[in-house]
Amino acid sequence: MAMIPPIEYATASPEIRAAHDEELRLRGRMTNMKRIQLHSPAAHRIYAEWFTLRDLLRPTLGDRAIWLLSLAISESCRAEIPVTFFRRALIESGLDPGSIEPNADEALLIDFGTAVATDANAVSAIWAGLKARYDEPTLVNLVAFAGIMVATCVFTNAVRVDLDPELEGYRRR
Repeated sequence: MAMIPPIEYATASPEIRAAHDEELRLRGRMTNMKRIQLHSPAAHRIYAEWFTLRDLLRPTLGDRAIWLLSLAISESCRAEIPVTFFRRALIESGLDPGSIEPNADEALLIDFGTAVATDANAVSAIWAGLKARYDEPTLVNLVAFAGIMVATCVFTNAVRVDLDPELEGYRRR
């Protein structure tokens, strides 16, 4: 059971209900994590910038690479909800998360995600590879994206957010 209960829409303030409604309008779903974060619309907005950075990275990296990067971070943080979320993304796109053969760019991003999540100082060992592939704006967006992904893992773990029912079938067994 989560350490902080999710908001109750019926009794929430107008500000919280507006943020809730906007999230549904933008993304069409409301997760347990978001329902908890909505106790602070500012915190919810900050975490939701993950989507902004993802959209900025998509043209260069593509969804699969973003999912593999995010999965590497989530696994390194031992964060069940994000792990399961990205397993679902991969499975629903027709991939088996346990048997993906990453290409060179994806392998570098997986190494980057693992380093960011376990010891951000270790990123310097792979920085040359990143710099050879990506320009400065992309690198800034990549590091910021990874940082929000780590923060998401920290949030779900620290608060012990309950797994969303729709993710249950995608859990690693």
